[in-house]
Amino acid sequence: MDAGRQTYPPWNMSRRLLFPCLLLVLAACVRNPVTGKRQLSLVSTQDEIEIGKQAAQDARQSLGLLQHPAAQEYVARVGRSLAAKSERPDLPWSFQVLDDPTVNAFALPGGPIFVTRGILTHLNSEAELAAVLGHEIGHVTARHSATQITRAQLSQLGLGLGTVLVPDLARYGGLASAGLQLMLLKYGRDAETQADELGLRYMLDERYDAREMVGLFQMLSRVSGTEGSRLPTWLATHPNPEDRLKETQRRLAGLNLDASTLRVEREPFLRLLQDMPYGENPRQGFFQGARFLHPELRFQLDFPQGWKMANQTQAVLAVSPQQDALVGLGVVGNVPPEQALRQFFANQAVQPLPVAPVGLPPLTRYFEARTEQGVLQGVTAFVSHGGSTYQLIGYTAAGQLAAHEPAFRATLASFRELNDPAVLGVQPARIDLVTLGEPMTLEQFNARHPSTVPLKELATLNGLEPGGAIPAGRMVKRVVGGVLPRSP
Repeated sequence: MDAGRQTYPPWNMSRRLLFPCLLLVLAACVRNPVTGKRQLSLVSTQDEIEIGKQAAQDARQSLGLLQHPAAQEYVARVGRSLAAKSERPDLPWSFQVLDDPTVNAFALPGGPIFVTRGILTHLNSEAELAAVLGHEIGHVTARHSATQITRAQLSQLGLGLGTVLVPDLARYGGLASAGLQLMLLKYGRDAETQADELGLRYMLDERYDAREMVGLFQMLSRVSGTEGSRLPTWLATHPNPEDRLKETQRRLAGLNLDASTLRVEREPFLRLLQDMPYGENPRQGFFQGARFLHPELRFQLDFPQGWKMANQTQAVLAVSPQQDALVGLGVVGNVPPEQALRQFFANQAVQPLPVAPVGLPPLTRYFEARTEQGVLQGVTAFVSHGGSTYQLIGYTAAGQLAAHEPAFRATLASFRELNDPAVLGVQPARIDLVTLGEPMTLEQFNARHPSTVPLKELATLNGLEPGGAIPAGRMVKRVVGGVLPRSP
């Protein structure tokens, strides 16, 4: 031991290490824009903006925007007016509609807010839309996502706070690069209560009738658990709807609102929905058993029986029952197939296998890929169809290729042009508006103006109860079309 060097007992060394960490914690405390209180945050405003920007790009690419300029502008106008009077008006707010049939809405850090086509078709006034957007704006202004990310980081890092000084989005443990995960974050009861309170206040600041929040929560409760798609329902990420409905009714009871001074804007909003697709859009592909048919792109593909299938914006795929293999098709774009194949093997982690692709498309190759999850083996083909290049691929863990190779081969070999006129002409179900000339019940309405959805679903769409009276002059939604051809 060096006699000239000062030593420290273990407890003192711990204090020396802890002190800089405490300084970092204090430096990371920021003032919450809503409450005015200081709170621990490892995410700055600029971090929020960058994370939200990346996550929004992921959402748009994975789910696709609704091609309806009037609806996009309508939602953006309402959202901008609410956000302008919030506690964070200077954020780069954006409000967009995703072409997804589920009833959903979500906010990303820094200002991007999305609503789905599905929730739009279930709303019945601009005030209800304002309630949805106001709630999501509340999550952003109160920095709820930033709080969630901070908690995840502290748990993941075990208070290794030195890493937060690295100016790179990778510090968030993949949350930024996997932006869609941010949609799935469940806020706690306090955060939901706060977002509801803020949404109500933002509505009143813009003179919307906040009582429309009641109809919104009633609709969400009725929709809950009745649908399955690529996104969770709003209720999956926004829990306790019944409690929140009761709390909202309690708040409204104490406001003494004068309806004559407040806006609902029912008919202007409903007119926006005329001819809007309802439910899944078969033009973007649909399944008949294990067969996938895409009328718009004019191709069909057969998947293995019993595999779990999913149709996404940029790909369609199937996962084996044991979840140890995947096969599917993805869009490459305008790159020639030969070039796409070269680019696939340009990745040093991907190497060709010495297996002859007999009976498969010409540009088919077997491969081995080294990934963070281990070594994968599979087969891929690049084909040209309709002016675009597609990649067909099947892969599994090394050593299991022989077991899954027959299923991979069958799927890759099944890719062909779609020529069935009945399938090529299929159209989505759409919203049709009818203005009543006389009062009637929903059942009477459905008898005169039939829908292709059940009566219970029609009631939910219109915010009505079966058997309830509808006054004359009211604009009512019905659903027409959308009947798929039967399997041959």
